[in-house]
Amino acid sequence: MMENNKRLLSIDTLRGLDMLLIMGLAPLIARTCELFPGGDHCWLLLQMHHADWNGLTIMDMVFPLFLFIAGLSFPFSYAKQREKGRTTWQIHRKILVRCLLLILLGIVYNGFFALQFPQRYASVLGRIGLAWMFAALLYVHCKTVPRIVLAAVLLVGYGVLITLVGAPDAPAGAGPLTQDGCLHGWIDRHLLPGRLHNGNFDPEGLLGVIPATVTAMLGMFTGEFIRVPEEKINGNKKALWMLGAAAVLLAAGLLWSLVLPLNKKLWTSSFVLVVGGVSIAVYALVYYIVEVMGHGKWTFPFRVIGLNSITIYLLQEIIPFRAVSEYFLGGVAALLPGGWGPVLLAAGYMTVCWLLLYFLYRQKIFLKI
Repeated sequence: MMENNKRLLSIDTLRGLDMLLIMGLAPLIARTCELFPGGDHCWLLLQMHHADWNGLTIMDMVFPLFLFIAGLSFPFSYAKQREKGRTTWQIHRKILVRCLLLILLGIVYNGFFALQFPQRYASVLGRIGLAWMFAALLYVHCKTVPRIVLAAVLLVGYGVLITLVGAPDAPAGAGPLTQDGCLHGWIDRHLLPGRLHNGNFDPEGLLGVIPATVTAMLGMFTGEFIRVPEEKINGNKKALWMLGAAAVLLAAGLLWSLVLPLNKKLWTSSFVLVVGGVSIAVYALVYYIVEVMGHGKWTFPFRVIGLNSITIYLLQEIIPFRAVSEYFLGGVAALLPGGWGPVLLAAGYMTVCWLLLYFLYRQKIFLKI
């Protein structure tokens, strides 16, 4: 059905589906919900925003799912590099360079060129770079079983640490799992240069790299499993086994959340398991439809996004896509009744972003890091 090292359409499709939420789909859904009575407080609209602290929404899953996909791709990339005769040192260098580039692009995304100091150095891209790098180095040097054991040890150790140890300078009454009392903030205030995102706390700070590394490792375990030859495990069984693994992770994460709440900003161990389970389940579904059943034509719009995901993530901070949408659609939007104008403009924003990516796709221009 497919070669072990062939680029899978399902990976780029899932990456595109994930990025679509922050490329305009979330605001479009939110504006649409607001058209209906009670829609501004409905469940779906709330899912288009991040949880304030504890809790889990669909938007909270976008970042870890992207990191999971980055891990999912690496076993294929690593195999191709070995086939080309790359040495371990050359692979190490590529891993390190990718990490550094993501950190630098994250700083640019934060607004580096405004030259307003102190700047923020922690970022989504920076965490992806660091967590992916550590997971990739472990993949290169360790076999599967030791990595599974290490992932479990990291999650348990991290969970115990953040539950029992708070910030030494925490104000009275601030527990270790609060923004003011968590160990994360204390470490970042002392070790992370520049300013923090929330003054005394940064959701992409240093300590959270540990559990985020496990998120990337879960992606690599999945990619490693997908690469098992078809003669040993066929596509149908792979999809079923992935769903089984997802169910185990979800059950374990939800059970753990009774003690250690789901929290994206702390990237709690329960959060890692639940989001990892959801990520594997969603990928299993996409994998089955696209790779096993062979229904891949519908994936094109999403692959256009997935192949240039970091590009559009950065460009949304650089190019005023909203102004472009308003330039072409603002007049029509003003004539529409009720709240349909904002819906049209949100749809226009998403369309403008996609058309730019389609142009890059046609020109075979891809930002590869």
